[in-house]
Amino acid sequence: MRALIIGDVFGSVGLAALLGLLPSLRQRMAPDLVVVNTENAAGGAGTHPRQAADLFEAGVDVLTGGNHTLRQTDYYPVLESDPRALRPANLSPRAPGRGLAVVDVAGGGRVAVVNLLGSVFMDAGASPFMVVDELVERARRGARHVIVDMHAEATSEKVAMGHYLDGRVTAVVGTHTHVQTADARVLPGGTAYITDLGMTGPHDSVIGVRKEVILRRFLTGAPGRFDVAEGDVRVQGALVEAGPDGLAQAITPFSEPVPPSA
Repeated sequence: MRALIIGDVFGSVGLAALLGLLPSLRQRMAPDLVVVNTENAAGGAGTHPRQAADLFEAGVDVLTGGNHTLRQTDYYPVLESDPRALRPANLSPRAPGRGLAVVDVAGGGRVAVVNLLGSVFMDAGASPFMVVDELVERARRGARHVIVDMHAEATSEKVAMGHYLDGRVTAVVGTHTHVQTADARVLPGGTAYITDLGMTGPHDSVIGVRKEVILRRFLTGAPGRFDVAEGDVRVQGALVEAGPDGLAQAITPFSEPVPPSA
């Protein structure tokens, strides 16, 4: 099983870049499954239904979310009706949607995707460690391969989740901080891990936002609209390769520049 997992899509700039590059990535990497984190697709805060539809039409299998997933209320019906659109499982139990998807993949078989939110410096409804055992148990009943998107601020919390689930899931990949980390590896028990997949969007920015806006805020304390930047657009993520036993064999991060005309 080969899973192509894409880091946080930031704004329409990042979405257009991914849609334009996805056919090439598919051809070169031959994934059985494509998972995309879209919690910043709607101008940096949430996801619009049209964006989700465009990604599903392009062949994306599962959309994951994070702390901004509920910002766009027009996305709620998608979360409720489409099992491929996830929000973190440990939000409030009354939040729309679900945090676990089991999907059929190319070449046969099924893969489960679990979406979690960190509880350090973030407003999770419960600690991800308190809910993950039951989620993984449910996931393993429906699929041999299990991928966990751990959307969290603290590196320590993501690393801890990787070790906690080592040998029980195929991969634990971190999202949220928008900077691709250099620690991709297969843990001793056979779980692929990376602290952060990176950001699909404009890298001539401060994690996606125009530099001038953020610098002014730091220098003066004055608030400003968080406008999406446009320069140095890249698609970032990782390819996870796993065997029939559900354990990872390799994880390869990538950072693909997108030409300005693309």
